[in-house]
Amino acid sequence: MKMKIRLYRTARLLLAGALLPVAMASAATQKPNIILILADDLGFGDTGCYGATKISTPNVDRLGRQGLRFTDAHATSATCTPSRYSLLTGEYPWRKKGTGVLPGNAPLIIDTNHVTLASILQQAGYHTGVVGKWHLGLGGAGGADWNGEIKPGPNELGFDYSFIMAATGDRVPCVYIENHRVVGLDPKDPIQVSYGKPIGDEPTGKQHPELLKMGLSAGHDGTIIDGISRIGFMTGGRTARWKDEDKADTFTQKAVSFIKQNTNAPFFLYFATHDPHVPRVPHPRFVGKSGTGVRGDVIVEFDWCVGEILSTLDKLNLASNTIVILSSDNGPVLDDGYADGAVRDLNGHQAAGPLRGGKYTIFEGGTRVPFIVRWPGRVTPGVSDALVCLMDFPASFAALTGQKIPTGDAPDSVNVLAALLGDSKTGREKLVEHNGAQLLGFRDGQWKLIESKIVANPEAGSAKSPQLFNLADDLGETKNLNATQPDTSRKLSDELDAVKKAGGRVGQK
Repeated sequence: MKMKIRLYRTARLLLAGALLPVAMASAATQKPNIILILADDLGFGDTGCYGATKISTPNVDRLGRQGLRFTDAHATSATCTPSRYSLLTGEYPWRKKGTGVLPGNAPLIIDTNHVTLASILQQAGYHTGVVGKWHLGLGGAGGADWNGEIKPGPNELGFDYSFIMAATGDRVPCVYIENHRVVGLDPKDPIQVSYGKPIGDEPTGKQHPELLKMGLSAGHDGTIIDGISRIGFMTGGRTARWKDEDKADTFTQKAVSFIKQNTNAPFFLYFATHDPHVPRVPHPRFVGKSGTGVRGDVIVEFDWCVGEILSTLDKLNLASNTIVILSSDNGPVLDDGYADGAVRDLNGHQAAGPLRGGKYTIFEGGTRVPFIVRWPGRVTPGVSDALVCLMDFPASFAALTGQKIPTGDAPDSVNVLAALLGDSKTGREKLVEHNGAQLLGFRDGQWKLIESKIVANPEAGSAKSPQLFNLADDLGETKNLNATQPDTSRKLSDELDAVKKAGGRVGQK
């Protein structure tokens, strides 16, 4: 009898040992690594797989071939801070004051008591990291202490690791911040930042344009850092200041290092590149490579960054169990304050593709962005016209990882996981679009309404009466049907009002 028991136990142990790799493989499949590559100001038509013929983007195009390419994916807003706020919080930015484009010394605008995309995945057992552009504020109500511990910030919102720049490349402070501290800061040369009056004795672009290596077209006439005039004023921190030509390399190296240090999985990497945002200063090895001027060159540089991430996954045998998502925070802009020849050197390139408008506008070119999902063996390559939004990441990844979002958090995020994985041809039904200021548009299927404004701003897309477009027939938004389709216009206007009043999750079936 004892012999039988021993044999039985031995058999159980052998069976358990045989099943262990299967169980581990199953667990890995259930919790894939997630990499979100978010470009800055990359337009719908800026890459080859989205129709560009003048700029070569082989690595993005590889993702497009190997993944599911979406044609109706959106950021919530046509500019950076509000778009990124929604991506992490799952909330429309126009619901909360203070989510407009922030100065570089703004306090953190996300409530640390609420869940974020990062904290959801952290709770699910992911090691989480953010590398690149932040632009959601740092520090408490008084702003950040640049010479001490900089918190709250990403690490208080669910990120285990952070290597960021505070705002944008054209705003001070021009330094990197790694886990609460400015990198390479000499305490004998403390940093001071101002967005009011000039500080220190360093030259500004306004007073000394002859010192600039890049001319100005509008604004950007504050302190000169690395030969480029910025928005705002800064003094000190000379040993910590970045070199613009090296920024893409620095961020990419940090992103690759994060991946290499987390091969035991699962990990979540939010890789927010600077390119192709201004100031456009490509590394010398990319200068002149696009044939479309400096903006095209930094898109080629961005494509290289993507290639480094994909190559790292291949070398570490992580590609098959890693979801890679590539998108942009908003649509494209050409002249954005610097005289860099972006308009002059286009050479026929159409940054927004067939869409009207771009960054800062309420037209489709403002919020409709490139969006690719690759998960080898799980997501079938192809094209999807499902309506999805970057704001849907919190709800969708909570569903993927079995997490529950507390009531009141991520109120506007919709679970579109089935669409992201290619299991459904439909995503959300409705979406509010936002130009980043006070102008809203509303999508319901093929129909789009742009609300009226008493003071019209044609450049942003507003008029004194509503504008109604049928995107199925008029993707370029050239034919206003408001006068001929009054019932549809009224219906969409009522639906938009309902979303404004509702707490969220409008747009989900």
